[in-house]
Amino acid sequence: QVQLVESGGGVVQSGDSLRLSCAASGFTLDYYAIGWFRQAPGKEREAVSCVNMTDGSTYYADSVKGCFTVSRDRTKNTVSLLLDALRPEDTAIYYCAGKYARDRPPTYCPRGSDYPAWGQGTQVTVSS
Repeated sequence: QVQLVESGGGVVQSGDSLRLSCAASGFTLDYYAIGWFRQAPGKEREAVSCVNMTDGSTYYADSVKGCFTVSRDRTKNTVSLLLDALRPEDTAIYYCAGKYARDRPPTYCPRGSDYPAWGQGTQVTVSS
C-alpha cells in the first residue's frame, strides 16, 4: 500500500524553526516529484515547495523563499522541509504529496490537483 506520512509539526514561537518529514512506505521515492502544501483555517491550500527526487531540483513559493528549505534523503526514502524564521502566518496544516515523474523534466512540479498520493498532514502552530 502506497503511503506518505508527515511528522515534525508542533507549537513554536515566532522566529523558531521546525523540520517536517515526509516518509514513504510501500514504494520508493525515486523518480517522484514530492510537493509540500499547507492549508490555514479558512484559507485555500497553498503550494509551498517541491523537490524532484531524481536530481534534486527544487521549487519554492515566493512566500517562503529564503526561509524554508526542502531536501531529499534517498537512503531513508524521505523528504524534509526545514522551516526557519517561522511567523504566525505560517500556522497551517502541512501536507506532503507525491507523483511519479520519471517521464517529466527535472523541474516538473505538479499542481496540487495532479498529485495522486497525499499524507494526512501535520499541524504547525506559530505563536507571536
